[in-house]
Amino acid sequence: MIIYKYILKSHIGPFLFAFFTTIFLFLFQFLMKSIDQLVGKGISIWVIIQLIAYNLAWMVTLAVPMAVLVSVLMAFGNLSSNNEITVMKAGGISLQKLMIPVIIVALIITYLMIRFNNDVLPETNHQARILLTDISRTKPTFFLEPGKFSEDIKGTRIFVRKTFENSNKLEGIYIYDYSDPSYKNIITAKRGDIGFTSDFDNIVMNLEEGEIHQLYSINPTIKYRKIEFQSHRITFESENFGFQRSSGSTFIRGDRELSSASMNKIVDSLKLEIKKIRAKFTADTEVILRRYFYVVDSCLQINHGAYTESQGIKPLDSLKTPYKDSLKASFNQVRDIPNLARNNNLLTGQYQRQINSYDVEIYKKYSIPFACLVFALVGAPLGYKIRKSGFGVAAGLSLLFFLIYWIALIGGEKLADRSIVSPFVGMWVVNFILGGFGLYLIFKTK
Repeated sequence: MIIYKYILKSHIGPFLFAFFTTIFLFLFQFLMKSIDQLVGKGISIWVIIQLIAYNLAWMVTLAVPMAVLVSVLMAFGNLSSNNEITVMKAGGISLQKLMIPVIIVALIITYLMIRFNNDVLPETNHQARILLTDISRTKPTFFLEPGKFSEDIKGTRIFVRKTFENSNKLEGIYIYDYSDPSYKNIITAKRGDIGFTSDFDNIVMNLEEGEIHQLYSINPTIKYRKIEFQSHRITFESENFGFQRSSGSTFIRGDRELSSASMNKIVDSLKLEIKKIRAKFTADTEVILRRYFYVVDSCLQINHGAYTESQGIKPLDSLKTPYKDSLKASFNQVRDIPNLARNNNLLTGQYQRQINSYDVEIYKKYSIPFACLVFALVGAPLGYKIRKSGFGVAAGLSLLFFLIYWIALIGGEKLADRSIVSPFVGMWVVNFILGGFGLYLIFKTK
């Protein structure tokens, strides 16, 4: 038991170091990718912290297996380089027995990550998508640049000749208001100022020494008005300015925002739809064929009677127009059966692709956590064989195996989405291969 505690203790430091290092790298990559969407939007630091917190969930999902592999490689590498494993083996403890506590902890981590992927990850993915969508729709704070028209306010164009850096005062103001289809207003002013109301729901412009030119759009020759003023206040709605949070209920959850239980219900409903489509096609085809044979049989009987009465009448020439039309209509329906089959195959194919997409996400919620156990099986014998301590060697090998694992996982996902392989095979084959490789190394190690 003391040896097991010592082995586990040797894993804690490398695991934490590898975990936080991986999280930092993922976080840095995320910020570099999202920086353009965050800068210049006037978003508070709290909103950015929330966005980072929501995205930490998927980073944890990937960082934990990576940290397990690094920690196992480093721990067993250090034990091997210090000849501690040799001493333990001399005392009758094999490598397989030394791995027992590591395997147990890996199983516990696997279970916890499965729960995390089903209970925490879907909700954080959903909230992250909502928040990122709200940020992308956010317009920066209203800004007027001298010498350029601004169309940030819906239904208006605003032009100013001069602004003042340390105040909200303006000079040389021209406003073209076309928010009302019946009238077009052109407002000019020598000077003024601009600001928001206390609740930021409206933009207020106080104008001085100007004119209002109002033109009736339907008939410009009548109802033209010109108003001169010494002071005038205009209010615009500040819609879409500033950050606004959306309700979570307004967004439909995607496959990565659902638990495996929720996706299984959707898959069952899609499979039921496929059964209904196929059953309907079978029933419709049967009805068409029955109707066709019935009409053909009826026409043959009628035609046979006419043919026996007069040998000069050719077959089917004696049929009356309604019978000919019925026969033609039935024949056309039979001829359309291949088209109906093709359309049904297209529709069921679309449903099947949706099923595959959901199945891929379902299996992924289990296969990625299971990688913790697989990497423990691979890391221990590799660390023992390398016999070199240090983070560099462990990190290099871990990165190599993690890249192999991730490339195989992405490739399997693409193949499963295209129905080339089953979702189970696409998501689990790399675990079976690496797990088998790890078991081979364990039992070959003496």
